[in-house]
Amino acid sequence: MFGTFLLVACTVLQLYVFWRAASVPLIERHAPRILIIGLGVVLWLSFLLSHVFEHSIGGILAETLGFIGMTWLAALFLTSVCLLTIEIFTGFGFLLPRMAPSLRGWALIAGAGLCVIALVQGLRPPVIRDYEVRLAGLPPERDGLVLVAVSDLHLGSSLGEQWLAGRVAQIQAQRPDVVVLLGDIFEGHGPPREGMLSTLGRISAPLGVWAVNGNHESYGRRPDNPNMLKKSGIEVLSNRWVEVRPGLVLAGVDDLTRRRRSGQGGDPIGQALKGRPPGATILLSHTPWQAETAASVGAGLMLSGHTHAGQIWPFSYLVWLRYPLLEGRYEVGGMPVIVCRGTGTWGPRMRLWRPSEILRITLRSG
Repeated sequence: MFGTFLLVACTVLQLYVFWRAASVPLIERHAPRILIIGLGVVLWLSFLLSHVFEHSIGGILAETLGFIGMTWLAALFLTSVCLLTIEIFTGFGFLLPRMAPSLRGWALIAGAGLCVIALVQGLRPPVIRDYEVRLAGLPPERDGLVLVAVSDLHLGSSLGEQWLAGRVAQIQAQRPDVVVLLGDIFEGHGPPREGMLSTLGRISAPLGVWAVNGNHESYGRRPDNPNMLKKSGIEVLSNRWVEVRPGLVLAGVDDLTRRRRSGQGGDPIGQALKGRPPGATILLSHTPWQAETAASVGAGLMLSGHTHAGQIWPFSYLVWLRYPLLEGRYEVGGMPVIVCRGTGTWGPRMRLWRPSEILRITLRSG
């Protein structure tokens, strides 16, 4: 259903953009209609075929079409935003009928400029973002412990082994004591390539490498997914806790959006924290929901991802309506919540004003 929604969105946005572009004087005079229609059909088909091939044959062709198709969808979105701004300013052409066509041309240029900026930002390596968190119950001998967190790698058609190797190098350069993966490790359209699993296995830390399931882990889910990660030295915390050292507990819950979609009730956070020993507790939850619940049952820090901070502005405003804890650090019930805006990208390799990031968190006792 989501793929159908994207196809409908791409179709509607493309019809709107091409309709308005055809009224720009320069295009109207010099671009034959048949050329505009042909270009539109080719770009629309690239988006359609990218989804068909990605879920069936995979390979270089699917990856290339996927890159073109998703980049085109993002370009349509940004261009539509610029055009709608002009529409509002000109009253959809009724207030300034002579100026409106030329202003639409400037909107197309602005949209193209934003696309270039978004591509550059999306293709850049993630930034390292530093935090310092004081954890009640953390033993003094654990003071200064470094936790590195990544989220939403989305390894698969767009982000492959070479990109992952660069991220592993960034993680290891932080000299982490413990590493956590906050879900959506793989894109989820098929089993991960062996090379990716071996590259993931190069992540190491004295207190281990831990992960939680995101919503993409449930797409085309295979029962041996946790075992595959375990071969790479990564343990999945599926509604359970582990004491990595005396006085420091990591707990993880499966993705909360998946539970909501499937109509599952219960108290996954309470289940994940039940029976844990005294000390400091860090909760890993892919989706930044139920932070109040986590604080009420004694979690000292909650780490999440999933939102991508909207990834492409101004889409972030729509995402914020569903995920008020959008990115960065918050305080909920006296508990710090840190939401990673994503280490990888979903869909287009584009980000606008929301760069990818890796979190480096220094834990303090007190």
